[in-house]
Amino acid sequence: MTDHKTSYAIRVILLFSLLYLFLLSIGLLGSSLKMFGKGFAEALIATTSHPIIGLFIGILVTSIVQSSSMTTSLVVGLVGGGMLTVENAIPMIMGANIGTTITNAMVSLVHIGRTAEFRRAFAAATVHDIFNIMAVMLFLPLQIMTNFLGHSSEYLADLFSQIGGLKLFNPLKAATKPIINSILEYVDQSDLSNILVVGKIWTPAEKYFASTQIHIAAIACTLIAIVFLFLSLTYMVKVLKSVFIGRLTRLFQRYIFKTMIRSFVVGLLITVLVQSSSITTSLIVPLAGSGVLSLMQVFPYTLGANLGTTATAMLASLATGSQAGVAIALAHMLFNIFGIAIFFPMRKIPIMLAQKLADQATKSKMIPIVYIGVFFFIVPLLLISIWR
Repeated sequence: MTDHKTSYAIRVILLFSLLYLFLLSIGLLGSSLKMFGKGFAEALIATTSHPIIGLFIGILVTSIVQSSSMTTSLVVGLVGGGMLTVENAIPMIMGANIGTTITNAMVSLVHIGRTAEFRRAFAAATVHDIFNIMAVMLFLPLQIMTNFLGHSSEYLADLFSQIGGLKLFNPLKAATKPIINSILEYVDQSDLSNILVVGKIWTPAEKYFASTQIHIAAIACTLIAIVFLFLSLTYMVKVLKSVFIGRLTRLFQRYIFKTMIRSFVVGLLITVLVQSSSITTSLIVPLAGSGVLSLMQVFPYTLGANLGTTATAMLASLATGSQAGVAIALAHMLFNIFGIAIFFPMRKIPIMLAQKLADQATKSKMIPIVYIGVFFFIVPLLLISIWR
C-alpha cells in the first residue's frame, strides 16, 4: 500500500514537472521567434496568409505528430510571439482539428481482419473525421468572408484582459521567465545587445556577421522550445494515461454512455484530464468494434473530446501573457462550440456518412489504408505545393 502511494506521489510530481516544462516551452518559443525579426515574421505570415494553405498545414503537421494539442500550442506560441495574426492562424487550428482524427483511424485497423468488428470500429473512428470536415466546410468559407471567429475571439480576449484575466495568470509567466532568460543567454554566446548598438555604422561584413549570429541563436532557441514542447506533451499524456485511463475504461460500460449529455460531458472531462482528444476518442474504438457501444453513443462523446482539447491551447495562451495568444485559443474553442451547436442536432448526417464509409472500407481492405495515406498526407502536401 505504501509503495502504491509512493508511486502515485512520484507520478503527480512528474506530472507537475512536465506541466512546467510545457509552459516553459511556450514562453521560450515566443521569445526565440521574436529574435528572427520583422523580415521573418512577414515571410511567415505571407506563407500562411492563404487560408487553404493554413488549413492543410494544420492537417499535415497534426497528422505527422498525431497531436492537435502540439499543433495548436505551436500556433498559440507563434501568435503570442507576434509571428502570426489571429486571422491567419484560425485555418491552421481548423486543420489541426481534422488532423487529430488520424489516430482513431489507425487504431481501427487493428480490427481489419474481422469484417463485422472492423465495420463498427472504422465507423466509430471516422465519425469524428466527418464531423470536423463538415464543420470546416461550413465555417471556413464564412471565416474567409467575414473573419467572424477572429472578431469574436478578439472581442472576448479584450474583455478577458479588461477584467484582469491576463494579469491574474502572470505567475505562470513569472515562473518560467528566469529559465527562459537563462536559455537565451546561454545560447547567445556573442552578446547580441552589443552587436545591436544603436547608431553604429555597419560595414557589409559586420551586418552579415551580426545577422547570421542572431539567426543561429534564434534557430537554436526555437529548436530547444519545440523539443521541450514535444517531450512535455508526450510524457504528460503518458503519465496522465497511467493515472486515469485504467479506471476510466472499466467505468465506460457501466455508467458513462447512459445518456448523450453524460457521454458529451465525460468526453470533455477526460480530454481535459489527459490533454489528448486522440487518446480519449481512440479508447472507444475497440468498444465500438466489439459492439458494446453504438455510433449514436460514440458521437456525443467525440464532440465532448473535441471541445475538451481546447483546454491545452488556453493553458498555452495564458503562458504567453499575450492577448492575441488568448484570442487564437478562444477562436479554437468557439469553432468547436459553433460546430457542436449546429451538427449535434443534425447528428444523423455524420453518423450515416461514417456508416457508408465503413461499408465501403469492408468491401476493400485497401480503402482505409488509402484513405489515411491520401487524405492526411498526400492531399495536404500536394495542395500546399500548388497553392504556394
